[in-house]
Amino acid sequence: MAHNFNKKYPSIDDLKDKAQKRMPRFAFEYLDGGCNEDVNLHRNTSELREVQLQPNYLRSHKGSSLKTSLFGIDYDAPFGIAPVGLQGLMWPNAPEILAKAAFQHNIPFILSTVTTSSIERISELTEGKAWFQLYHPTESALRDDIIKRAEAAHCPVLVILCDVPTFGFRPRDIRNGLAMPPSMSVQNILQILGKPTWALNTLKYGQPSFETLKPYMPKGLDLKQLGKFMDQTFSGRLNAERIKPIRDMWKGKLVIKGVASHEDAEEAIRLGLDGIIVSNHGGRQLDAGESTIKPLETIAEKYGDQITVMMDSGIRSGPDIARSLASGAQFTFLGRSFMYGVGALGKQGGDHTISLLKAELQQVMEQLCCENVNDFPNHLIKKN
Repeated sequence: MAHNFNKKYPSIDDLKDKAQKRMPRFAFEYLDGGCNEDVNLHRNTSELREVQLQPNYLRSHKGSSLKTSLFGIDYDAPFGIAPVGLQGLMWPNAPEILAKAAFQHNIPFILSTVTTSSIERISELTEGKAWFQLYHPTESALRDDIIKRAEAAHCPVLVILCDVPTFGFRPRDIRNGLAMPPSMSVQNILQILGKPTWALNTLKYGQPSFETLKPYMPKGLDLKQLGKFMDQTFSGRLNAERIKPIRDMWKGKLVIKGVASHEDAEEAIRLGLDGIIVSNHGGRQLDAGESTIKPLETIAEKYGDQITVMMDSGIRSGPDIARSLASGAQFTFLGRSFMYGVGALGKQGGDHTISLLKAELQQVMEQLCCENVNDFPNHLIKKN
């Protein structure tokens, strides 16, 4: 396996530990936390890791390839970088670091509406290969303008988000002043002073802001006004009436993220969407909900021949990617793992994390005698 990564950090847990030491507590807890009591955050990964795979040691094996095709595009691995809000708050310049790494490794990067780099900048860095995730505006004129910008940036896939009808209740963020409206307390300032690398990089790249939204924001908003602006400008609740005009306007591939039920999967198919990402927002929205792997297994089995089924939430490693693919996902996305990478290693974090995941996944494939990613379901040990 010719996947090169920093041998001092041979696991995502190593990156997480290093990132925690380099990031202010409020930033790390925003990244690492779920909602309420973090039950579904932990359930996502623990129940995914109950999936077991069957190796075939005596079968003829010609080698394993991570390459896969998604929406007519050939990628070098069956995973991509999920949309994450406020990336530049967690680590300065994070979206650009990750977009560059994704482009170099030929995997998809999804830019969030509410992250800290613009559609145009990320398109420039990826030569128009980045996907864009739309957080739905309340006004159709704003929605249409953002979609036109994504089209002008040559984004091949538009992702619409359905699992944030309301902000998750996140006690750590509330304590840290990162709810809406956000605030910066004396305690947070002291945390920043204790993390000089983060602070110096923030000085270098500037205070993070919603770069994609800048053209629509009044100048000089204070923190309280920013919260009011976001609340008035966006509504995360989707329905058929809101999706139809997006489907009519967007000529590329259209994907909905946050599907967690058969009813929503059927509606996505009825509305003519090209793909669904089975997701529970990384356990950040509904603590009483299912882990992502549970609905994936049945949704993929029932609808996988009608629509492209993908998954995120709870995936932390190469074996986790393998478990997800074996359970029916045609592609996977990871968010926190990549942010741990940039938090730990800065500019090298994106390349390191992608290389590490590729190495882990290739080892699993060779161990299973799995020659291509489409063969993973044949290695799934099904429960009685």
